[in-house]
Amino acid sequence: MKNAATTLVLSFALGLLAAGVAVAQTSGRISYEATQRVDMSQMRIVINGQVVKPGSPDFPTDIPESRSFGMTLAFAGNYAKEEREGANAVTRTIVSETGSAPEVMSIPRPVTEAAYLDLANRTTTTVLTVKKDHTSTAYRSEAPIAAPTGWTVSNQTKKIAGYTCRKATVPYKKETYTVWVTTELPFTYSPVRELTPEKGVVLALESEQEQFRAAKVDLKAVPAAEVQPLATAQKVTPAELKDVREKAMADFRQKMMEGGGLRVNRN
Repeated sequence: MKNAATTLVLSFALGLLAAGVAVAQTSGRISYEATQRVDMSQMRIVINGQVVKPGSPDFPTDIPESRSFGMTLAFAGNYAKEEREGANAVTRTIVSETGSAPEVMSIPRPVTEAAYLDLANRTTTTVLTVKKDHTSTAYRSEAPIAAPTGWTVSNQTKKIAGYTCRKATVPYKKETYTVWVTTELPFTYSPVRELTPEKGVVLALESEQEQFRAAKVDLKAVPAAEVQPLATAQKVTPAELKDVREKAMADFRQKMMEGGGLRVNRN
Protein backbone atom coordinates (compact mmCIF):
# COMPACT_ATOMS: atom_id res chain seq x y z
CA MET A 1 0.00 0.00 0.00
CA LYS A 2 2.86 2.33 0.87
CA ASN A 3 4.59 1.54 -2.43
CA ALA A 4 1.39 2.23 -4.33
CA ALA A 5 0.98 5.61 -2.62
CA THR A 6 4.60 6.49 -3.36
CA THR A 7 4.14 5.54 -6.99
CA LEU A 8 0.98 7.69 -7.21
CA VAL A 9 2.72 10.74 -5.71
CA LEU A 10 5.69 10.25 -8.03
CA SER A 11 3.44 9.94 -11.05
CA PHE A 12 1.56 13.11 -10.05
CA ALA A 13 4.82 15.03 -9.60
CA LEU A 14 6.11 13.86 -12.97
CA GLY A 15 2.84 14.89 -14.53
CA LEU A 16 3.13 18.39 -13.12
CA LEU A 17 6.73 18.60 -14.31
CA ALA A 18 5.73 17.48 -17.80
CA ALA A 19 2.95 20.05 -17.87
CA GLY A 20 5.39 22.77 -16.84
CA VAL A 21 7.82 21.78 -19.58
CA ALA A 22 4.97 21.76 -22.12
CA VAL A 23 3.98 25.31 -21.13
CA ALA A 24 7.59 26.53 -21.24
CA GLN A 25 8.06 25.02 -24.66
CA THR A 26 4.86 26.37 -26.19
CA SER A 27 5.50 27.58 -29.71
CA GLY A 28 3.49 28.90 -32.61
CA ARG A 29 2.59 31.99 -34.60
CA ILE A 30 0.25 34.92 -34.08
CA SER A 31 -0.99 36.66 -37.22
CA TYR A 32 -1.91 40.33 -36.76
CA GLU A 33 -3.79 42.64 -39.10
CA ALA A 34 -2.66 46.25 -38.71
CA THR A 35 -3.61 49.71 -39.94
CA GLN A 36 -1.52 52.85 -39.38
CA ARG A 37 -2.10 56.46 -40.33
CA VAL A 38 0.45 57.64 -42.90
CA ASP A 39 2.95 60.18 -41.56
CA MET A 40 3.43 62.51 -44.52
CA SER A 41 6.55 63.99 -42.95
CA GLN A 42 8.25 60.61 -43.33
CA MET A 43 7.58 60.38 -47.07
CA ARG A 44 9.80 61.46 -49.97
CA ILE A 45 7.84 62.60 -53.01
CA VAL A 46 9.95 63.26 -56.12
CA ILE A 47 8.43 64.75 -59.28
CA ASN A 48 10.66 65.37 -62.29
CA GLY A 49 13.70 65.05 -60.07
CA GLN A 50 12.49 67.58 -57.50
CA VAL A 51 11.43 66.82 -53.94
CA VAL A 52 7.85 67.97 -53.30
CA LYS A 53 6.92 68.62 -49.68
CA PRO A 54 3.48 68.31 -48.02
CA GLY A 55 1.55 71.57 -48.45
CA SER A 56 3.06 72.31 -51.84
CA PRO A 57 0.60 72.85 -54.74
CA ASP A 58 2.34 70.01 -56.59
CA PHE A 59 2.04 67.55 -53.70
CA PRO A 60 -0.10 64.57 -54.87
CA THR A 61 -3.64 64.41 -53.53
CA ASP A 62 -4.13 60.68 -54.17
CA ILE A 63 -1.93 59.38 -51.35
CA PRO A 64 -4.01 57.30 -48.90
CA GLU A 65 -4.24 58.55 -45.32
CA SER A 66 -3.57 55.10 -43.88
CA ARG A 67 -1.89 51.85 -44.83
CA SER A 68 -2.70 48.28 -43.91
CA PHE A 69 -0.30 45.39 -43.52
CA GLY A 70 0.09 42.02 -41.89
CA MET A 71 2.50 41.12 -39.12
CA THR A 72 3.43 37.72 -37.74
CA LEU A 73 4.97 36.85 -34.39
CA ALA A 74 6.75 33.49 -34.34
CA PHE A 75 7.46 32.28 -30.80
CA ALA A 76 9.19 29.28 -29.26
CA GLY A 77 9.84 29.02 -25.54
CA ASN A 78 11.31 32.29 -24.28
CA TYR A 79 12.11 33.76 -27.70
CA ALA A 80 10.17 35.33 -30.55
CA LYS A 81 10.61 37.07 -33.90
CA GLU A 82 8.45 39.69 -35.60
CA GLU A 83 7.97 39.74 -39.37
CA ARG A 84 6.18 42.74 -40.88
CA GLU A 85 4.71 42.48 -44.38
CA GLY A 86 6.47 44.81 -46.82
CA ALA A 87 8.93 46.09 -44.22
CA ASN A 88 11.96 45.46 -46.43
CA ALA A 89 10.75 47.18 -49.58
CA VAL A 90 9.78 50.65 -50.76
CA THR A 91 7.03 51.55 -53.19
CA ARG A 92 7.97 53.52 -56.29
CA THR A 93 5.17 55.05 -58.36
CA ILE A 94 6.04 56.34 -61.81
CA VAL A 95 3.60 58.90 -63.17
CA SER A 96 3.51 59.23 -66.92
CA GLU A 97 3.28 62.68 -68.50
CA THR A 98 0.87 61.22 -71.07
CA GLY A 99 -1.79 60.74 -68.41
CA SER A 100 -1.74 56.93 -68.46
CA ALA A 101 -2.22 54.93 -65.27
CA PRO A 102 0.69 55.20 -62.79
CA GLU A 103 3.08 52.26 -62.64
CA VAL A 104 3.67 50.96 -59.12
CA MET A 105 6.86 49.06 -58.36
CA SER A 106 8.06 47.39 -55.14
CA ILE A 107 11.82 47.76 -54.80
CA PRO A 108 13.90 45.93 -52.17
CA ARG A 109 15.58 48.17 -49.63
CA PRO A 110 19.38 48.13 -49.31
CA VAL A 111 18.79 47.03 -45.71
CA THR A 112 16.73 44.24 -44.19
CA GLU A 113 15.62 44.49 -40.61
CA ALA A 114 14.30 41.93 -38.15
CA ALA A 115 13.19 42.22 -34.53
CA TYR A 116 13.87 39.41 -32.05
CA LEU A 117 12.57 39.28 -28.49
CA ASP A 118 13.81 37.66 -25.32
CA LEU A 119 10.40 37.23 -23.73
CA ALA A 120 11.68 36.13 -20.33
CA ASN A 121 14.13 39.01 -19.87
CA ARG A 122 12.01 41.66 -21.65
CA THR A 123 14.64 42.70 -24.18
CA THR A 124 14.51 43.20 -27.94
CA THR A 125 17.32 42.72 -30.45
CA THR A 126 17.19 44.47 -33.81
CA VAL A 127 19.28 42.89 -36.57
CA LEU A 128 20.03 45.17 -39.52
CA THR A 129 21.68 43.73 -42.63
CA VAL A 130 23.16 46.23 -45.08
CA LYS A 131 23.72 45.08 -48.68
CA LYS A 132 26.33 46.89 -50.77
CA ASP A 133 28.34 45.83 -53.82
CA HIS A 134 27.25 42.19 -53.57
CA THR A 135 28.32 41.96 -49.91
CA SER A 136 26.27 42.02 -46.72
CA THR A 137 27.12 43.27 -43.25
CA ALA A 138 24.89 42.46 -40.28
CA TYR A 139 24.58 44.63 -37.17
CA ARG A 140 22.68 43.92 -33.95
CA SER A 141 21.54 46.16 -31.14
CA GLU A 142 19.78 45.27 -27.91
CA ALA A 143 17.36 47.36 -25.86
CA PRO A 144 15.18 46.69 -22.83
CA ILE A 145 11.40 46.59 -23.07
CA ALA A 146 10.19 49.13 -20.53
CA ALA A 147 7.02 48.57 -18.56
CA PRO A 148 4.46 51.28 -19.39
CA THR A 149 2.79 53.36 -16.72
CA GLY A 150 -0.74 54.61 -16.33
CA TRP A 151 -2.56 51.38 -17.15
CA THR A 152 -6.22 51.21 -16.16
CA VAL A 153 -7.62 47.69 -16.28
CA SER A 154 -11.36 47.12 -16.49
CA ASN A 155 -13.51 44.05 -15.91
CA GLN A 156 -14.69 44.08 -19.54
CA THR A 157 -13.66 41.00 -21.50
CA LYS A 158 -14.09 39.59 -24.99
CA LYS A 159 -12.77 36.77 -27.15
CA ILE A 160 -10.10 37.54 -29.73
CA ALA A 161 -8.69 34.74 -31.91
CA GLY A 162 -10.18 32.24 -29.47
CA TYR A 163 -8.63 33.73 -26.30
CA THR A 164 -10.34 35.67 -23.52
CA CYS A 165 -8.91 39.18 -23.28
CA ARG A 166 -9.38 41.90 -20.67
CA LYS A 167 -9.70 45.54 -21.66
CA ALA A 168 -7.23 48.16 -20.48
CA THR A 169 -6.55 51.77 -21.39
CA VAL A 170 -3.17 53.48 -21.29
CA PRO A 171 -1.88 56.95 -22.27
CA TYR A 172 0.69 56.90 -25.07
CA LYS A 173 1.80 59.46 -27.70
CA LYS A 174 -0.65 62.06 -26.37
CA GLU A 175 -3.54 59.64 -26.92
CA THR A 176 -5.43 57.05 -24.94
CA TYR A 177 -4.93 53.55 -26.34
CA THR A 178 -7.42 50.74 -25.81
CA VAL A 179 -5.57 47.47 -25.26
CA TRP A 180 -6.92 43.92 -25.04
CA VAL A 181 -4.69 41.48 -23.11
CA THR A 182 -4.93 37.73 -22.62
CA THR A 183 -3.13 35.75 -19.94
CA GLU A 184 -4.04 32.43 -21.55
CA LEU A 185 -0.71 32.31 -23.41
CA PRO A 186 2.44 31.63 -21.35
CA PHE A 187 4.47 34.73 -22.24
CA THR A 188 4.27 38.54 -22.40
CA TYR A 189 4.20 40.51 -25.66
CA SER A 190 2.71 43.49 -27.50
CA PRO A 191 2.94 44.41 -31.21
CA VAL A 192 3.67 47.96 -30.02
CA ARG A 193 6.78 47.61 -27.88
CA GLU A 194 6.00 50.58 -25.64
CA LEU A 195 2.63 49.02 -24.75
CA THR A 196 3.94 45.72 -23.38
CA PRO A 197 2.02 44.85 -20.18
CA GLU A 198 3.53 43.47 -17.01
CA LYS A 199 1.96 40.12 -17.90
CA GLY A 200 0.01 38.81 -20.85
CA VAL A 201 -0.16 39.03 -24.64
CA VAL A 202 -1.80 41.98 -26.38
CA LEU A 203 -4.07 40.55 -29.05
CA ALA A 204 -5.60 43.90 -30.02
CA LEU A 205 -4.99 47.60 -29.53
CA GLU A 206 -6.35 50.74 -31.10
CA SER A 207 -6.02 54.51 -31.15
CA GLU A 208 -6.66 57.30 -33.62
CA GLN A 209 -3.28 56.59 -35.24
CA GLU A 210 -3.06 52.81 -35.41
CA GLN A 211 -4.78 49.48 -34.85
CA PHE A 212 -3.49 45.94 -34.38
CA ARG A 213 -5.71 42.86 -34.07
CA ALA A 214 -4.78 39.19 -33.93
CA ALA A 215 -6.58 37.30 -36.67
CA LYS A 216 -5.19 33.89 -35.74
CA VAL A 217 -3.14 32.13 -33.08
CA ASP A 218 -1.64 28.92 -34.42
CA LEU A 219 0.09 26.75 -31.83
CA LYS A 220 2.56 24.57 -33.68
CA ALA A 221 6.24 23.72 -33.76
CA VAL A 222 8.60 26.62 -34.56
CA PRO A 223 12.35 25.96 -34.96
CA ALA A 224 14.35 27.56 -32.14
CA ALA A 225 16.88 28.95 -34.63
CA GLU A 226 14.14 30.94 -36.38
CA VAL A 227 13.41 33.08 -33.33
CA GLN A 228 16.96 33.85 -32.20
CA PRO A 229 19.16 36.61 -33.68
CA LEU A 230 22.24 36.00 -35.78
CA ALA A 231 25.10 35.47 -33.32
CA THR A 232 27.76 36.66 -35.77
CA ALA A 233 26.17 40.10 -36.30
CA GLN A 234 28.31 43.04 -35.20
CA LYS A 235 27.11 44.49 -31.88
CA VAL A 236 26.42 48.24 -31.91
CA THR A 237 24.50 50.72 -29.78
CA PRO A 238 20.94 51.76 -30.72
CA ALA A 239 22.29 55.17 -31.81
CA GLU A 240 24.95 53.56 -34.01
CA LEU A 241 22.35 51.26 -35.56
CA LYS A 242 20.16 54.26 -36.35
CA ASP A 243 23.09 56.01 -38.06
CA VAL A 244 23.85 52.93 -40.18
CA ARG A 245 20.20 52.64 -41.22
CA GLU A 246 19.80 56.31 -42.08
CA LYS A 247 23.01 56.45 -44.12
CA ALA A 248 22.07 53.36 -46.14
CA MET A 249 18.57 54.69 -46.82
CA ALA A 250 19.86 58.18 -47.75
CA ASP A 251 22.25 56.65 -50.29
CA PHE A 252 19.39 54.51 -51.61
CA ARG A 253 17.02 57.46 -52.03
CA GLN A 254 19.71 59.42 -53.84
CA LYS A 255 20.19 56.58 -56.31
CA MET A 256 16.42 56.35 -56.78
CA MET A 257 16.24 60.04 -57.63
CA GLU A 258 19.17 59.80 -60.02
CA GLY A 259 17.49 56.85 -61.66
CA GLY A 260 14.67 59.03 -62.97
CA GLY A 261 11.88 58.05 -60.58
CA LEU A 262 8.98 60.52 -60.53
CA ARG A 263 7.58 59.59 -57.15
CA VAL A 264 9.06 57.64 -54.27
CA ASN A 265 7.02 56.79 -51.21
CA ARG A 266 8.95 55.84 -48.12
CA ASN A 267 7.34 53.07 -46.04
